[in-house]
Amino acid sequence: MMIISSGPRRLLIAVVSAVAALVPFSSTHAEMSAWAENEGGRMRLVALPPDAGGKIRAALQIEPKPGWITYWKEPGNSGIPPQLTIAPESGVSLDAITYPVPKHFFKGAIEDIAYDAPVTLPLSLTAPGKGPVTIDAAAFIGICKDICIPFQASFELKLGPAIQSHPQEEAILQAADARLPKPPSQDFDVTAHAMSPDRKTLSLDLVLPGEGKAAPDIIVTGPSGYAFTKQIGGKRDGATFKVDIAIGKLPKDYDIAGKQWSVLVIDGERAMETTLAFQ
Repeated sequence: MMIISSGPRRLLIAVVSAVAALVPFSSTHAEMSAWAENEGGRMRLVALPPDAGGKIRAALQIEPKPGWITYWKEPGNSGIPPQLTIAPESGVSLDAITYPVPKHFFKGAIEDIAYDAPVTLPLSLTAPGKGPVTIDAAAFIGICKDICIPFQASFELKLGPAIQSHPQEEAILQAADARLPKPPSQDFDVTAHAMSPDRKTLSLDLVLPGEGKAAPDIIVTGPSGYAFTKQIGGKRDGATFKVDIAIGKLPKDYDIAGKQWSVLVIDGERAMETTLAFQ
């Protein structure tokens, strides 16, 4: 299946048919903001003081209400990915957002790649040298049930001295890291990949943990806004699995040479994420 995240969405219906929940919110409560709330859930920002190199561990906590979902980095064909913007004048930069393992949700022809339970997105930030640090951030997510509601909030965190203990923040960040997919390992990896000449299918050879019989869940992400999940002819032989992933239409004039795509493989209780390089 090809999923184009820039395509039509339930979000557009929500904007027309319902009042969007764009909630400006700010807090200066220690290293953890107060919750910003809307109809479908709530979110807040958590951070630790910068280390000696100016690196800041932080996270965006999102808690959908029961029956609601919020989205992965490539959300499927009915949502928007989380976005976080740091005010340039703060001097703090956002280096990376990482994503815990999502789930697939199907409703008719709609496929969502999302979370239906509280999720914490780890953030890597860099502070501008020594001295007091203030994170001035704006978060924008989609949170959906029967319709999607845009949810926006602003957060301001003034980080205290790094010598202080922050057990609650540490526990939140450690729990979030534990839910991230793992890098490739000897018993869980993509051992070969090849794009067909017509760019309609991507062939994958994998080694999988254990001796399961079921096909793993595979999400291939290509150009920004595109994810591919439809498996063709998958065959599992113990710990090995060979499958083609349907690619379908790519952006006009897209040249795959030299590009790197990502693949997330979920097999039972384990998940692995790696990159696919194309010559």
